[in-house]
Amino acid sequence: MSIPQPSDPQEPGTTSPREWVQVLSKYREPQLWRSLFELTVSLAPFVLLWALACWALTVSYWLALGISVLNAGFLVRLFAIQHDCGHGAFFNNRQVSDWVGRVLGVLTLTPYDVWRRTHSMHHSAAGNLSRRGIGDVHTLTVDEYRALSPLWRLHYRVYRHPLTLFGLGPGYIFILQNRLPIGLMTAGWRYWTSAMGTNLAIAGALALILYFGGVAPLLLVFLPTTVIAASIGVWLFFIQHQFEETSWNDEEDWQLHDAALHGSSFYDLPAVLRWFTANIGVHHVHHLYSRIPFYRLPEVLRDHKVLTGMNRMTLVESLACSRLHLWDERHKRLLSFRQANALYGAP
Repeated sequence: MSIPQPSDPQEPGTTSPREWVQVLSKYREPQLWRSLFELTVSLAPFVLLWALACWALTVSYWLALGISVLNAGFLVRLFAIQHDCGHGAFFNNRQVSDWVGRVLGVLTLTPYDVWRRTHSMHHSAAGNLSRRGIGDVHTLTVDEYRALSPLWRLHYRVYRHPLTLFGLGPGYIFILQNRLPIGLMTAGWRYWTSAMGTNLAIAGALALILYFGGVAPLLLVFLPTTVIAASIGVWLFFIQHQFEETSWNDEEDWQLHDAALHGSSFYDLPAVLRWFTANIGVHHVHHLYSRIPFYRLPEVLRDHKVLTGMNRMTLVESLACSRLHLWDERHKRLLSFRQANALYGAP
């Protein structure tokens, strides 16, 4: 008896999300030489630019600040590699992946084991209205928002404001919130060890910088690189799921593979930004098969061009998503506060 094969993946709409998983499985194997190369061309420039920015402090504070801003792009890329390590997609050896991820977690201020667990929870529940709260951007439905008191509606408006989400919030998350295993406080010693071990390593590194360089490297090199990279990272995470025609359903109607494919965007960025963000914009493919190394995601799009037309969003188009705030369960789309008021009246 012949084994049934998936429908032709080049024909739009003929391949179900479950069948796509089988199609994508052939891209899952990392290539050791390529992983080492990507790690090298991300980590080496990051370290060199850090050193160059510290030297530039003796010439011009503005020059040092400019170099630090550029270096934020390499820190974003290192976080993307840490992300792939967490999915077991960067090396075939799980222990190697985990220890590379832990070391990078010191640079990204992200305790690796804590992040890996909460991110796994995000993947297993993305688009599920009944399982919101960990590893996602807090999103209320129209009815939930309208049922809040005026004070809590104001609280949600402040939270969803771009200044909070992409300005103040990222620095708070990476510099302060990540110091504790938030979401896993009672889940066991492993996550406390991850958080406290990362904190000790970060404290040691900052103490050395302060001892040898003083306050200036902390304020003009470490802080801008970290905060700008954090803001870029949060924006990317936001845009990957917070677009008008994303997918949210209650538990009884939610299906993992459908939510992965239809609830994640294809963020079609310019080539240089694709490189710095390590193809994380190909997020619908990543969510459907997270074991694919980031450097193989372009292969998927090349071989299955139908995927380039799913949930595609350009950089300019993505800017409008920052005005979306509430999930409309009746019309199955994200709305702005103004759109919700126009449809249903002011709360």
